[in-house]
Amino acid sequence: MKLRTKLTLFNTLSKLVIATIFVLLLPALIKNINQHYNDNRLLKQKAKLLHIIKTQGIKSYIQPGETEASYYTPLKEDYVSIDQDTTAENLDTIKNEKRILQGDTIEYRILSHTFKADNKKYMLEIATSLDAINETTRPFQNIAFALLVGMILLTILADQLYSAYVLRPLGQIIKTKLIAHKFPNFGSYEKVKTSTSDFEYLDISIHKMIETIESTFQKEREFISNASHELMTPISILQSKIENMFEQEDIPDEPKTRLLEMQRILNRLKSITKTLLLISQIENEQFLKEDSISLHTLLQEIYDEISIRLQDKNITYTVEVPENLVLVEVNKFLMFNLFFNLINNAIKYNRENGEIKIVASRENNSWTVKITDSGIGISADDLPFIFNRFKKLRASLKQDSFGLGLPIVQSIAAFHEIKIEVQSQKDQGSVFKLILPDFLIKI
Repeated sequence: MKLRTKLTLFNTLSKLVIATIFVLLLPALIKNINQHYNDNRLLKQKAKLLHIIKTQGIKSYIQPGETEASYYTPLKEDYVSIDQDTTAENLDTIKNEKRILQGDTIEYRILSHTFKADNKKYMLEIATSLDAINETTRPFQNIAFALLVGMILLTILADQLYSAYVLRPLGQIIKTKLIAHKFPNFGSYEKVKTSTSDFEYLDISIHKMIETIESTFQKEREFISNASHELMTPISILQSKIENMFEQEDIPDEPKTRLLEMQRILNRLKSITKTLLLISQIENEQFLKEDSISLHTLLQEIYDEISIRLQDKNITYTVEVPENLVLVEVNKFLMFNLFFNLINNAIKYNRENGEIKIVASRENNSWTVKITDSGIGISADDLPFIFNRFKKLRASLKQDSFGLGLPIVQSIAAFHEIKIEVQSQKDQGSVFKLILPDFLIKI
């Protein structure tokens, strides 16, 4: 999962948690806010009434000869009452209480306040029904919830945009420094534009690391190429001298036997040197990719060369490849070597009366070539190392193998941008699957 996606998910989840807590607390918060607002309104009404009574007298509300006065709205949502109070208790409270108005019992939020006017004590009550308060609470809750959802969506969008802006240099570093180049050829250095010091340091560090890796690989390639070239000359000279010695008729049997051993060693050394030189030339891209060849024809040429070995082990060889499947923009010599090495290994590590099957088919929008054998297979421990140079696996120890066949295959495949997948089980055979890019195929 990408870092940007992780940050977005974290921000979203954190906001959802906060929103959930807020939604759970929202009814109580709105209720308290609305009640506080209503209490303030009752207090303002009380102050206004007391001011009128102080300036105009109690007679503004209670007529002469009466001891009380009350006023309420038609729906009984609000009421005001002023009564003479004969108790010694002084009140100044706001609380919920029930009142009976015209036979209806209604629960109110009531402000109770005692005061004196014209040398008499009165009780003032100003009330609002709880139903009326709750009716305004619900719209407030809905408005607050809508605002909360809108703010969360806006903050998520803002986080997404800001994360994309902040992490854009990191994406450029990954794309331009690690993905866009063919390993280990990374090209020239281009600084990534960023105002984040951490990304600047990362960019420079990756570039220095890449330079070190590229330099090391280049030195290795140069050494292999130069060493291979230099070795070929003395090997050829030694071979010529040994062949000249064989032309002498008076060589005793014992020296002759030793010369034969030396010749075999030289042939082996020459083969290894040629192989290393070939790998070096492939990795340095010294081959042209200008050939076009039918895959069926290429496999037939390989069969003509190795048919005797197939007959020696009585191995069944089956090819299911469309005759019109043509490989384009390839190097025929290298492609021949690639398939020859794979088929040669399939014969070398196969059983008597075994089977080799080559099938080309369209799979997952790509052309694939599978080379399946019924041989001894590759153990799970050895499978990750089969493309390592000079890695002689347990099975190859019994064969005349240098451990360079599959490295050559890998180098040729990488040169043509062909992917290789291997499936194998011990004593059950192997499947080498070549995934060919579309630009190599012509039907």
